[in-house]
Amino acid sequence: MAEINRAIKGTNDILPEESHNWQFVESKMLETAAQFGFKEIRVPVFEHTEVFLRSVGDTTDVVQKEMYTFDDKGGRSITLRPELTAGVIRSSIEKGLVNGALPQKLCYIGGCYRYEKPQAGRLREFHQFGVECVGAAAPNADAEVISLAKAVLENIGINKISLEINSIGCPECRKEYHKALKEYFSKNAETLCDTCKDRLDRNPMRILDCKSPVCKEIAENAPVVIDYLCDDCKNHFESVKAHLEAMNIDFTVNPKIVRGLDYYTRTVFEFVSKDIGAQSTVCGGGRYDGLISQMGGPQTPSLGFAMGIERLMMVLKAQNAAMPEAPTCDLFIATLGEKASIKASALCKELRDEGYKAQTDICGRGLKAQMKYANKIGAKFTLVLGDNEVETGKANLKNMSNSAERQIELNELVEELGEEIRKILFESIAEVF
Repeated sequence: MAEINRAIKGTNDILPEESHNWQFVESKMLETAAQFGFKEIRVPVFEHTEVFLRSVGDTTDVVQKEMYTFDDKGGRSITLRPELTAGVIRSSIEKGLVNGALPQKLCYIGGCYRYEKPQAGRLREFHQFGVECVGAAAPNADAEVISLAKAVLENIGINKISLEINSIGCPECRKEYHKALKEYFSKNAETLCDTCKDRLDRNPMRILDCKSPVCKEIAENAPVVIDYLCDDCKNHFESVKAHLEAMNIDFTVNPKIVRGLDYYTRTVFEFVSKDIGAQSTVCGGGRYDGLISQMGGPQTPSLGFAMGIERLMMVLKAQNAAMPEAPTCDLFIATLGEKASIKASALCKELRDEGYKAQTDICGRGLKAQMKYANKIGAKFTLVLGDNEVETGKANLKNMSNSAERQIELNELVEELGEEIRKILFESIAEVF
């Protein structure tokens, strides 16, 4: 019975004192994406399991170890989404977006689910912001998406991040690379973990992304994919770098980046922070030119990225980034008696209709307790209503920051409160300058 009062392991409650920071970050993300022409898409939290098997890849850790998969009451295999790209692409095919004006620029914010060991910045239920640019093949599309990721990180207040890029080529040039990897890892086949022994024949590139310390050590000196690129992939990568340089976006070529999902081709990239320990990647993405055709749609080049919001919040905290203060109550109306309570309800409605944040007592507390509550919620002003104030139509408006009071007409409360709040704003601006 005690479990009913505990969150499931790997999940987290975002409390009111934190949620305003999330709202700020999420709004900045969507605003920045809109500057680049990206519009929000919302897709279901679960899909047919085949959507992820075909897109993410059945040799990845996500599919083999981490997906929440179950049979529904109709006997269908359903999976909670471990990432959003697959669902967005499924929707783009089903709803005909891939047949519309290209590129389709899509962005999203949503929860994802992976069964893995919970640790700092890595939960079983986590949230991602991401974008998908559907129908763009040119190298400047890669640079623009990377530029968008950088702008998002900067606009939410993250600094001291570094960009690492790589090219993992196309299916054609990867054939030779897979041969080289298979030859290299075969020499240590007996030492590999059981999962990677299976990957050796099916997809040796996945061994490079294994989390096992033993496999990581073996992979340290493995051949790098950038040495096996075909001419087209080389030229594409060189052009991506040229566009980034033209935009003054610093980067490092990291030939060991392969990303953890099978659908990537050509450009892959990560933004890395040194402020959160081992879980240093705050954004990852790349190109996936074959994914849409692989999922039954027309051949459509595409690319995108995703960033974990929990991890970003960790970085913001570690960097002491400036966050906006949580909005507080503009006016709390304390009441004494039924007539005052009714009048307070009417006044609060009037204030809220004008855009002010107004509250009154809804617990039947005494005046002292009401004033304590007003202080706790950070009310800027308070107003005490009793029978006398209701009858005369006048009451004292109190500024909670300096205890200054002045009598006002209740039928002019909206104008009077607005004047007082404007004074506070002007005084705060004067202090800054």
